[in-house]
Amino acid sequence: MIDRVDGKGLRVAPELVALIEERALPGTGVEPDRFWQGLSDLLHGLGPQNRALLGRRQEMQAQIDAWHVERLGRPHDHEAYQAFLAGIGYLLPEGPDFEIDTSNVDPEIASVPGPQLVVPITNARYALNAANARWGSLYDGFYGTDAMGAAPPPGGYDKGRGARVVARARVFLDEAFAVAGASHADARRYHVRDGALLVDDNPLMQPEKFAGYRGNPKAPDAVLLVNHGLHVELVFDRAHAIGSRDQAGLADVRLESAVSAIMDCEDSVACVDAADKVLAYGNWLGLMRGDLAEQVSKGGASFTRSLNHDRDYIAPGGGTCSVKGRALMLVRNVGHLMTSPAILDRDGAEVFEGLMDAAITTMIAMHDLRRDGGRGGNSVHGSVYVVKPKMHGPEEVAFSVRTFDMVEDMLGLARNTVKIGIMDEERRTSVNFRQCIRAARHRVAFINTGFLDRTGDEIHSSMEAGPFSRKDFIKRKAWIGAYENQNVDIGMECGLMGKAQIGKGMWAMPDLMAAMLEQKIEHPKAGANCAWVPSPTAATLHALHYHKVDVFEVQRKLKAGGRRAYVDTVLDIPLASYRKWTEAQIIREVENNAQGILGYVVRWIDQGVGCSKVPDVNDIGLMEDRANCRISAQHIANWLHHRVVTEAQAMAAMRKMAAVVDAQNADDPLYRPMAPSFDSIAFQAACDRVFRGREQPSGYTEPVLHARRLQLKARGRA
Repeated sequence: MIDRVDGKGLRVAPELVALIEERALPGTGVEPDRFWQGLSDLLHGLGPQNRALLGRRQEMQAQIDAWHVERLGRPHDHEAYQAFLAGIGYLLPEGPDFEIDTSNVDPEIASVPGPQLVVPITNARYALNAANARWGSLYDGFYGTDAMGAAPPPGGYDKGRGARVVARARVFLDEAFAVAGASHADARRYHVRDGALLVDDNPLMQPEKFAGYRGNPKAPDAVLLVNHGLHVELVFDRAHAIGSRDQAGLADVRLESAVSAIMDCEDSVACVDAADKVLAYGNWLGLMRGDLAEQVSKGGASFTRSLNHDRDYIAPGGGTCSVKGRALMLVRNVGHLMTSPAILDRDGAEVFEGLMDAAITTMIAMHDLRRDGGRGGNSVHGSVYVVKPKMHGPEEVAFSVRTFDMVEDMLGLARNTVKIGIMDEERRTSVNFRQCIRAARHRVAFINTGFLDRTGDEIHSSMEAGPFSRKDFIKRKAWIGAYENQNVDIGMECGLMGKAQIGKGMWAMPDLMAAMLEQKIEHPKAGANCAWVPSPTAATLHALHYHKVDVFEVQRKLKAGGRRAYVDTVLDIPLASYRKWTEAQIIREVENNAQGILGYVVRWIDQGVGCSKVPDVNDIGLMEDRANCRISAQHIANWLHHRVVTEAQAMAAMRKMAAVVDAQNADDPLYRPMAPSFDSIAFQAACDRVFRGREQPSGYTEPVLHARRLQLKARGRA
């Protein structure tokens, strides 16, 4: 039990009151009395509607389950299924044509395609790294990863590898910024004359790609180039270890990389109580005020990491120009499901966390809005960007719009100051995606797809239809391509080009950059003007793809070509059509799922880590968050339900993989082993995810993880 502060019909944890009244509200122009009254009105006014929407989810799921149970053992009747979904209001008519009219959208959203980072807001160091990942060293990206085919050798600097890095970077420069009659590989001098960049004495093939410089025009310290809206900085320093060996004195090639970053209050964090929420909101406050700082120890030295400044240059025609030094920051609120003990309503019930997030994160963002687009700020157009996850269909999107209407009114903000990101990760959203966008047509600034959460919902939605394919085969079924294509197609139809981001999902293997360079170019080729990456280094390397692909040209062709996918194929349930699996194949699949669940859950419960690099069964590090856990747990739950695997076999897999996960974490001094007792709260939580998977609302991980983490905290072990 905690003492609470009473006010305006709410009972609020004192640490949250202190954050809001002492740190967050000052400087916004909003008085505490007005804020608490507005928050109370929001929570009490919209709480019942939120609860009703969750009830509607359960009602529809029960109807879908019953439909499948009645027809179990018979061939799936696709047309009858669609008619049934339409009859219960799950599948809605698309409605007439329209285009969004979102206004005051920043360039990073509307006109500059590029990589996007997603980081847990509770980790200040990660948040700062993400914000500062607007710029990254291509030399470091090539040298420090396997991007050129092999990982760097141990020990000190390898001159041979360094030479290959420089040569590879020159190839990129020739591709993106070709020189008339010459090559960057042969360049001995870069200089500016009469407003033009000359490489030796040769102009760029496209002179307009020269954007500015610093220093003496006859021997600049830096040259700024631009291609497809993304900037590249050539850094010259003949006293530098690299520049001193370069015939042109080129010490580094720095790429504009993560042009946007999502500061995540949802899937990648472990926020279960007021203390956790205060940490999250406090870091968001530091980012919006521009004063977030963190003491970092690295290589035996300590230093303070803070937010980068904007970068100034001399424009080609004279005068100055400035380029932002930080990623444009969006904030991801939680969805409609969870409640938070940080605030209790007038009846003593926990309030809906998504409503609380909406009010508090928007209020905090007012610190940025009051800069009036000044230097070092986030939005130059006075907008707040909130990504809203896990919405089921257009009525839930409309509810989010109503929420931000009320938030703007309580804070005195102009209508549609808050822009919404719609994550297409639930099936009822996918099959009604046009209507979802219509519901937020004045606010939508971001849409995206993601295989993991979307597959978790697919399994839960069709749990009673039969056993699903193995996970690798689910990816090969027709539904996933239709889902990915339809999302972009509908985005084009609804006028998102030049007004909003169309995003694609995460590259989950941060150590495999060569594979990322080979494969992730498919995202801009698919018409996505942003895609998620797991690290600042990955953002720099992924930026190369946006120099190769003109995303807006791709989008224009896609729009002219018409829609490629339709709801018919999206509703093609990825069941196992040919099921002659050996017992070894079944057990291997279950163990693979179990290992991923345990590796993630044990850190979430015991250490409060919401997203981390978790080794898989082959010891390949994968970036895991709740979406990964959801699909793996729902997959085992489906196979248990349809007797593909027995409960005893699943438990044996869980125990076997617990020992594997223990061994993988043996070097972590904070780690608590699960084997051989298997009685830890973390192991119990992982088992809950599997053996109670069918009971979980939409198959989500949050209820189990929150309950078990709170249980651990209550014992004083967190």
